[in-house]
Amino acid sequence: MKSTDLKSVLKKNMMTVVLVVVYIFFIATTNGRIFSPENFNNLIAQNAYVFILGVGMLMCMLTGGNIDLSCGSFVCVLGAVAGLLSVENQINKTLVLNTPLTLLIVFGIGIVYGVVLGGMIAFLKIPPWIATLAGYLAFRGLGTELLTKASATSAITNFPPTLLAIFSGTIFKTESGVANIPCIILGVVAAVGVVIMNVITRKGKIAKGYEADPQWLLISKSIIEAAVIMLVMIMLSFDGGIPVALIWVAVIMVIYGFVCGKTTIGRHFMTVGGNAETARLSGINNKLVMFGAYLNMAVLTVIASLLVTSRFQAANSSSGTNFEMDAISACIVGGVSAYGGAGTVMGMVIGATLIGVINLGMSLMGIDQNWQKVVKGVVLLAAVVFDILSKKGNKKQ
Repeated sequence: MKSTDLKSVLKKNMMTVVLVVVYIFFIATTNGRIFSPENFNNLIAQNAYVFILGVGMLMCMLTGGNIDLSCGSFVCVLGAVAGLLSVENQINKTLVLNTPLTLLIVFGIGIVYGVVLGGMIAFLKIPPWIATLAGYLAFRGLGTELLTKASATSAITNFPPTLLAIFSGTIFKTESGVANIPCIILGVVAAVGVVIMNVITRKGKIAKGYEADPQWLLISKSIIEAAVIMLVMIMLSFDGGIPVALIWVAVIMVIYGFVCGKTTIGRHFMTVGGNAETARLSGINNKLVMFGAYLNMAVLTVIASLLVTSRFQAANSSSGTNFEMDAISACIVGGVSAYGGAGTVMGMVIGATLIGVINLGMSLMGIDQNWQKVVKGVVLLAAVVFDILSKKGNKKQ
């Protein structure tokens, strides 16, 4: 092993190191309040939409630094539609649909929008930022108009419990302050699973002749990841159980982590973003990849909208405001290249968690919302500068 091995590992995982440092800082400045079980739960509940939209934005950015500016406004429209279909209001006074039919229609709208948006970008060659900017403006106006006509308060409440239970609430629920045994057991299973997957992945790389992590790094990474999982699950166990939002986030992160890291589809996204002409000459259908990225984004936006609507048990005109910026920030801070072709789901998760910790920590400190935006802007800029300098350093080497 070279003496630079540890240095390169730290450089590669710089955002993880920053996340740990920032979290320790907020533990000290909030008198440990951010380390409470309640705030572990809050961190997940408040940022579930960022993880969901972030992974969709990741797939768009991999294709060449493309983004979706419409997802936040689309969240507002989808919440309004779900309310119009499932709750009696000024517009829908006679016919209230059941939860399965409501979800079918809402997901159908998401798919239709994804097909239209993906088609415009991939086949009509409309620049993504223009196509999605149009959606950003139109959907915000449409969502506000629907909610204004549906209710005197411009909000729809009283969503059916069956719909809320699918996207919010807690499983294995117990009283706060009492250790939730099923939650801890699930944490042990997840921790062991992560360790096994790390070992299998390393053996697979060695068998194929690829560069693999040294054994000391495998052991260290496995111990840290298992410890983090157990810490989170123990904290959640003392706050009543596992949030349903966490289940949604975990399942989606595992699926997309596998797709991006282990499948041909994931490699196609990387290749198109790295060099579109090379990808085309290699037989990759660039248009289909671009189309799939925006269709995927629209479907994930449906899930994010339902999570947010269920959490607040209401659809209102301000829902989804700046969500697109949170998703983009999570990707950039998590090391996703602004030029495309590079980025991981785990990196995005770390970026989203870092932003979530900063938001929660500053809120607990009583810092004004305007200054919170300033800090997030500085963090985003610092992440981009670090990415550029890292690439220059690698080229020199």
